[in-house]
Amino acid sequence: MKRADDQTSLPHIVVVGAGFAGLTFCRKFPPGLARITMIDRQNHHLFQPLLYQVATAGLSAVDIAQPIRSILRRQSRLEVMMAEVSGLDLDAKIVRVRNEAAGLEDRELKYDYLVLAVGGVTSYFGRDDWAAFAPGLKSLDDALLIRRKILLAFERAEMERDEQKRLELMTILVVGGGPTGVELAGTFAELARTVLVRDFDRIDPRRSRIILVEGGDRVLGTFPKDLSESAERQLRRLGVDVRKGVRVQAIREGEVELSDGEIVRAANIIWGAGVSASPLTRQLGVELDRAGRVKIEPDLSVPGRPEVFALGDMATLVDRNGTLVPGVSPAAIQMGEHTAKLIAQELRAGRRSPAKGMGTPQREAFAYWDKGTMATIGRSKAVAQVGRWHFSGYPAWIAWLFVHLVFLVGFRNRLSVFITWVYSYLTYKRGARIITGAFGGPPAGSA
Repeated sequence: MKRADDQTSLPHIVVVGAGFAGLTFCRKFPPGLARITMIDRQNHHLFQPLLYQVATAGLSAVDIAQPIRSILRRQSRLEVMMAEVSGLDLDAKIVRVRNEAAGLEDRELKYDYLVLAVGGVTSYFGRDDWAAFAPGLKSLDDALLIRRKILLAFERAEMERDEQKRLELMTILVVGGGPTGVELAGTFAELARTVLVRDFDRIDPRRSRIILVEGGDRVLGTFPKDLSESAERQLRRLGVDVRKGVRVQAIREGEVELSDGEIVRAANIIWGAGVSASPLTRQLGVELDRAGRVKIEPDLSVPGRPEVFALGDMATLVDRNGTLVPGVSPAAIQMGEHTAKLIAQELRAGRRSPAKGMGTPQREAFAYWDKGTMATIGRSKAVAQVGRWHFSGYPAWIAWLFVHLVFLVGFRNRLSVFITWVYSYLTYKRGARIITGAFGGPPAGSA
């Protein structure tokens, strides 16, 4: 592997973010055309669609994450840098990075092309004070924290003599009826009623209250109505208390105040109601939507900056077919492929980088290929839309399992996840119910 700071005449591409879009760009970009520097604040690529499985003790952290350096080790002229972007100077084509934990002071990287794929962050709709009481789910640290809190609550319920406090310890309230909230609520219910029920002597985890609060008139509001209704029926069969048309008014330590006046006491409150773009988008000086996402050009470049591309969850676009590109992993992967192809075409044509002020070159507009939308609810329970076809229950779950195994990075991950799922399916057991930092310290490790 050739270091990116070696003296060379090759153009330099800086990629920020090792999610699906950034990683796909690096893997698809033809070798030898440019030097690439991949920057990410973590040292691993995370398969976010399965984060809820870690949070609900279905999988271990190592099953859904893999070191970036390992994934990209065969890419020539590519350097991986574990750092955080501290600033952008788009006029000078400079990215400033730092890693205070590693003792790396501010450093400047000059680029010819910049590919931004930094994803999104949990949004509390202006109530960031709620984050202390209702963690979101965007990282491995989030998933491990939620898993620890859930399992600890049941351990404390086992020792609690007061019946009311015991019930509160076994109450989990999930805010948001989108895919994340539905997946969490369904899997929490399954965990309590089919797995933890075998682990305890003094409590009956089947008496747990799993409450899903959705402000809209149906769960999975972006899905077709028949699939939304099917998802709700499957949740209720699992024992989830689905509350629709109810909004959160306030969140405090151990309690949620709802818009209908009810105050729910719950040891665990999980936030799955909102996502906004990374704050880095505000440094681009271009128009953003309400969620802070960049309104990008048809070729995926930033308006007025043909050498800068914004991909994945940080961008919003209606493609050349008139389709609003969704914030899902297949879309991010396709965006990474498209950008790699465009930049490679320009470098092969002898254009090192678009000249400042030249406007956007004539480039092929991006078109999203919708391979389907899916959401899992529990063991053998899911909903799926593939084209005009709608599936529910076991067939949808099989399709969901297959798609997620295909997208997992690395053979070891696929094999490990498949074996874990088969074992869990046949035995109703889960192998990741380990609590770390049980007496107040932070979660230690990721097993």
